[in-house]
Amino acid sequence: MITKAIIPVAGWGTRRLPITKVIEKSMLPVGNRPLVDYSVQELIKAGVTDIYMVISNVEPCQVQGFYSENLALNQYLVDRGKTDRLALAQTLPDGVTIHYTTQDPAGKYGTAVPIAMVVEEYNIDEPVLVFMGDDFIWNPDGESAAQTITKAIQSPTDSVILGVKIDQKEVSKYGVLAIEDGKLVDVVEKPSPEDAPSDIISVAKYILSPALQQEIIKYVEENDFGPEDQEYMITDPINTYIKNGGTMRVAITDGEELDGGSVEGWLHANNVVCGSKQ
Repeated sequence: MITKAIIPVAGWGTRRLPITKVIEKSMLPVGNRPLVDYSVQELIKAGVTDIYMVISNVEPCQVQGFYSENLALNQYLVDRGKTDRLALAQTLPDGVTIHYTTQDPAGKYGTAVPIAMVVEEYNIDEPVLVFMGDDFIWNPDGESAAQTITKAIQSPTDSVILGVKIDQKEVSKYGVLAIEDGKLVDVVEKPSPEDAPSDIISVAKYILSPALQQEIIKYVEENDFGPEDQEYMITDPINTYIKNGGTMRVAITDGEELDGGSVEGWLHANNVVCGSKQ
């Protein structure tokens, strides 16, 4: 069982300005919960006990506040006879710990950077789940993304990437997976529908083996991209890892990715979740 997970939640969320001037993107509400909590709760249900969140160096941090004990609120609920709501105020169950790593928004950025930071800071040497903090997979009648991806492991040295099947006409917006015998061959960024290797896209949810973690660290350390050059994308070291003989299996979910990165996506996520009986 994998017991560790990394969730990057740093960054300014510039695509969602002006609301992200005062609300962290991962804390935007979907229904009555913040975006990031959908991933947190499903990871916990899958057996994760240590969650490593990479936050920005801006204080106060709303994510930390949400997952911290609010003693004043608890006392208020007791004093007002609302003890039935105490469970709702406890956003983190006993036995689960969130560790926080601070990332400077002015430094290196991209999906590979927070992973490298956590692995180095905590000397992680075991498979780890990675979920991003601004989207989640909605599948109330089936397996969660965490369940689907962990079931795909066949060897302790395996890495896994989660894929979602979409309409072929939409693939040019995404990183598309080239798959052979259930294994990832390549991630092709934003191909035309005619050139796409499949209709399965990456939704930035992974299990990273220790070997792939080290490949990510190497990639971040050995490259010095300028602030206007390119991001440190996790797909680059993944492709290098595969070309060097590493195995990354593909797990395909039948759930729907709900994304808060755009207003349209966030509204759709709220409509889906609030319209569900779950």
